[in-house]
Amino acid sequence: MRSPSSIILARSYIDDLEKQGDTTASRVSLRWFFREAIRRGSRKSGGDSEGNGNGFRTRSHSAEASVLRSSEPPLPARMDLGESEWERKLISACRRRNFLWRTEQTYRGWVKRMVRFMKPMAPETIDGDDIGRFLGDLAVRGRVSPATQKQALNAIVFFLREGLGREPGEIEFRRAKPKVRAPVVLTPSECSRLFAEIDGTVRLVAEVMYGSGLRLMETLRLRVKDLDFERCQITVRAGKGDKDRITMLPARLVEPMQNQLKAARRVFVGDRAESIAGVWLPEALGRKYPNAGVEWPWQWLFPSRETSLDPVCRLKRRHHLLDGIVQKAVKTAARAAGIHKRVTPHVMRHSFATHLLENGSDIRTVQELLGHSKVETTMIYTHVMNRPGLHIRSPLDDIPEDAPVWRV
Repeated sequence: MRSPSSIILARSYIDDLEKQGDTTASRVSLRWFFREAIRRGSRKSGGDSEGNGNGFRTRSHSAEASVLRSSEPPLPARMDLGESEWERKLISACRRRNFLWRTEQTYRGWVKRMVRFMKPMAPETIDGDDIGRFLGDLAVRGRVSPATQKQALNAIVFFLREGLGREPGEIEFRRAKPKVRAPVVLTPSECSRLFAEIDGTVRLVAEVMYGSGLRLMETLRLRVKDLDFERCQITVRAGKGDKDRITMLPARLVEPMQNQLKAARRVFVGDRAESIAGVWLPEALGRKYPNAGVEWPWQWLFPSRETSLDPVCRLKRRHHLLDGIVQKAVKTAARAAGIHKRVTPHVMRHSFATHLLENGSDIRTVQELLGHSKVETTMIYTHVMNRPGLHIRSPLDDIPEDAPVWRV
């Protein structure tokens, strides 16, 4: 898959040629790049180029702006337009509604599964009965959760309404059986033992998740500008549901976070000295602020130790710390700490909410800190509190300790 021409790509290509000793080819490539930029810029501006009085034509201001804009990397949404006609209609509908890239991928995945289920019938013939059979199959054979079944329903109905422009009609299907699962929660002493078994940056990531209630990817995607030390606040950008929120920055983590900023600054200075491409930016920001990727406020708070090749634009750049590293470290630390629970990084978030409620925090406040849309989602933590509901005493605790007890 080819990538659009850009200044960074041209520089990388010319550097490789010069390392090979081919200076002639590098000069030819450089001249071609600027001729192509001038031609495209003139075409976009309607051919408004000005003569210089000697019979030559010079670049207009719009052409120069086009060269600057071309430095932004190609985007996944621009390069992937679908293979079949129905997929192109779905993609077009998703982008008209400004869906997130992951949402678009999720919807495309569900519609693809529906198309495979419907074969050899064409996707354009899908009706309410077909949707009901597919959703029922997910519940009966796939044994999916109600949330998964609802996600599939939303994706297919959106495809019919927005992509094909018709109503699905009456839909009757067997709903998945609701499954209530209690979250795994650590005690404060278990959290302390867990943190003692983790070293370095990963420990700080785990402490931020527990101290601020962040999800793993929300923590890893923190940028320099998201920290406010004076107010002791962390701003979560584009969290789950593409929502922003503000949560607390524990006073205990102020100094470690400042030290982490210094370490990230050293990485940033080194990358700029080596002319490494800027960090990844969301699509709209990348178009609006093409140079933001090489500015300090937009850098990752937890940068990766190594640079990697961007699979989309084929540029070498530095991404944030990988989630798999944190997951593996937390799992290993839990085993070393002797914690006999299924501990994952998300358990830090569960523990944050539960301990706040146990300490008397208002459930609405906890809901806002966690970013839940409904208070019912937050109420699940009331079921795993140390003393849920009223402070009821177990009758076993009323038996005198000196009473005879039958032992095996």
